[in-house]
Amino acid sequence: MERQSRKEMRIFRRTRTRRNGVTLVETLVAMLIVAVTIAATVNGYILAANRAEWAAQSLAAHSLAIQRMEQVRSATWNMTGEFPVDNVIEGNFPESKSVLDMPVSGSNVVTATTFTTITSVSTNPALKLIRIDCVWPYRERGFFTNTLLTYRAPEQ
Repeated sequence: MERQSRKEMRIFRRTRTRRNGVTLVETLVAMLIVAVTIAATVNGYILAANRAEWAAQSLAAHSLAIQRMEQVRSATWNMTGEFPVDNVIEGNFPESKSVLDMPVSGSNVVTATTFTTITSVSTNPALKLIRIDCVWPYRERGFFTNTLLTYRAPEQ
């Protein structure tokens, strides 16, 4: 029996040495890896949320610019009738301030300003350049501008 107990002691010693705990350095390295992973995940989420918000505001501003472009394109400009009519002039489309069409929660209302510029390119044939600028702020990063350009001839 004495042999068995010595054998058991050897096995116990082997398993005891294999059961040593994790060192402090290994623990700190594991905690560092976890901290970096969590920080990168949170940072990625914040960047994605900011980019999605910017894209939503840009799309809403683009919609305002398109709305103004449709108004200008639908204005009467008839040069061949009995009474020539030209309503495609800047005076008919003054600067306008509008709230961006986005979901609103709290105080995140964003107001955009739309400017219309109409320039005569040629008189024969009659042709005008229509430029719509929609200027909107994004947080503390300044102002952004969505611009649309098109040409317009009479009777279109």
